[in-house]
Amino acid sequence: MKDLKFFKNEFLEYLEIEKGRSVKTVENYDRYLVRFLSHANVGKPDEISEKVIREFRLHLNRQNLKLKTQNFYLIALRAFLKFLRRREIGSLNPERIELARIGARDLDLISSDELDRLMRAPTGGTLVSFRGRAILELLFSTGLRVSELCRLNRDLDLSRDEFSVRGKGEKVRVVFLSSAAKKAVRDYLDRRGDIDEAMFVQMARNAGDGDLRITPRSVERLVKHYAVRAGITRKVTPHVIRHSFATDLLENGADLRSVQALLGHANIATTQVYTHVTDRHLREVHKAFHGKRRK
Repeated sequence: MKDLKFFKNEFLEYLEIEKGRSVKTVENYDRYLVRFLSHANVGKPDEISEKVIREFRLHLNRQNLKLKTQNFYLIALRAFLKFLRRREIGSLNPERIELARIGARDLDLISSDELDRLMRAPTGGTLVSFRGRAILELLFSTGLRVSELCRLNRDLDLSRDEFSVRGKGEKVRVVFLSSAAKKAVRDYLDRRGDIDEAMFVQMARNAGDGDLRITPRSVERLVKHYAVRAGITRKVTPHVIRHSFATDLLENGADLRSVQALLGHANIATTQVYTHVTDRHLREVHKAFHGKRRK
């Protein structure tokens, strides 16, 4: 029988080619599995046992890794074992691996007043300011992930209120442009003096070898800069603006399934982290309508 390293490489190719996972995702799975194989010291699929998994979990826990991070390793292992089973290669049943229980996720949120101050933070008539306004408005209008924003090209049809974006797992979804976002993007593009195809670019002095496309890290720094300028003391990232996009929709009556589609979540469970917003609405409904016939 071929060894686990051979099957690991086959599994990674399967993720990239057949499942359409991104290169970054494949790299992450590779890292998780390499660490498992290195610690477990097993060479054949049938040598993966519950005892081996338990010892690996103890190893991860004693490295003081967060439970969420530990789960990433376990998810990768389960996916690998499912792949082996699909190939009819004898190994541990993936269902024998249970994920660690973690508490309810706390969202990093900013108030509507803080969001308004953030949007107004880029001031002045410089190209940097126009770029800042365009990025912030586009993030809030569409709920894009920062990686998705950075991949946009400047040939976006601004005469329309919507466009398609390719997200995680190469899944395509439709996102929508507010009038404020369209104006901010148009104002920014009108002032661009380069011919680079990227929607958002770095300033020329920081472009290095000529690659002008802005990076996710640069957008994170930009958002942090404008949050500080707006007087927001808590940490603000592009993902916090994505949270604000989702909660704004729910607070104004959108249903969870629609928000799931707009965010590009593969699983509704991922979107349910926002149910605290609908829970607040339910409390108001209960208070307004419950028990009115009782004396």
